[in-house]
Amino acid sequence: MIIGDTIEQGINWLTDNFSGLFDGINESMTSMIGLIESFWVWLPFYITIALFAGLAFWKAGIKNGILTLLGLVFIYLMGFWEETMQTFSLVLGSTIIALATGIPLGIWSAKNKTANSIIRPILDFMQTMPAFVYLIPAVLFFGLGTVPGTFATIIFAMPPVVRLTSLGIAQVPEDIVEATKAFGATPMQLLRKVELPLAMPTILTGVNQTIMMSLSMVVIASMIGAKGLGEIVLQGISQLRIGLGFESGLAVVLLAMILDRITQNLGKKSKKK
Repeated sequence: MIIGDTIEQGINWLTDNFSGLFDGINESMTSMIGLIESFWVWLPFYITIALFAGLAFWKAGIKNGILTLLGLVFIYLMGFWEETMQTFSLVLGSTIIALATGIPLGIWSAKNKTANSIIRPILDFMQTMPAFVYLIPAVLFFGLGTVPGTFATIIFAMPPVVRLTSLGIAQVPEDIVEATKAFGATPMQLLRKVELPLAMPTILTGVNQTIMMSLSMVVIASMIGAKGLGEIVLQGISQLRIGLGFESGLAVVLLAMILDRITQNLGKKSKKK
C-alpha cells in the first residue's frame, strides 16, 4: 500500500496545486477536438466517403479504395455515421498530440543514451499498465467528457511512435551520417535531410500503430464520457443488446481497417492495382 498511497498523494497534490493548468489544458483540448469533430460531423457524408475512398485508391490501390467505399457506406446505412465521425475526431486529435510529443522524444532517445535509458522503462510502464488505470488520474485532472478520454488514449497510444522513431533514427547507416558530417552539415541539417527521410518508413509504421492503439481505446474512453462508437458499444453491453453491440463493434472494425490500409501506404508510391 506504500506505493499506492504515495501515487494517490502525488495525484491529489497535482490536482490541488495545478488545477488552473489542468483547466487550461482542458479548455484547449476541448476546443481542438470540438473543432475537428464539428468539421467532420458538418461535412456531408458523401463528400467524406469520396475523400477517404479517393485517398485509399491513390495510396493503397483500387482494392483498398473499394473496401473503403463499401465500408463507409455500410457504416452510414447502419446509422452510425455521426458516432463514427466523433470516434474518428477523437482518434485524430489523440494521434496529433501523441505524434507531436512522441516523434521528438524518439529523436531525443536515439541521439542521447542517457535519455534513452530513462525513456525506455517509462514506455514499458505506459504499454503494460492496464488501460483502465489511466482513467483514474484522467478523471481527477479533467473531470468527465472527451478530454480525459483523449488524455488516457494519448498515454496508451504514444509508445509505439516513440520506439519506432528512435529505432528508425538509430538504424540510419553510420557511413551515410559520417559522409554528411564530412560535407559540413549541421546537426539539424543532418536530421532533416538525411536521418528523418531514411527513417520515415519506420516512423510511419509507428504512426500506424499509434492510430490503431488509439482506436482500441474508444470503448474504454466512453466509460468516462467520450462520445462516439465506444458509447454505443457500452450501451449494448450495459443493456444486453447483442445486436447493437455487434453492429457498433463492426463499425469500429471497419474504421480500423480503413485507417490501417491508408496509413500503411502513406509513405509509399501511389498504387493503381
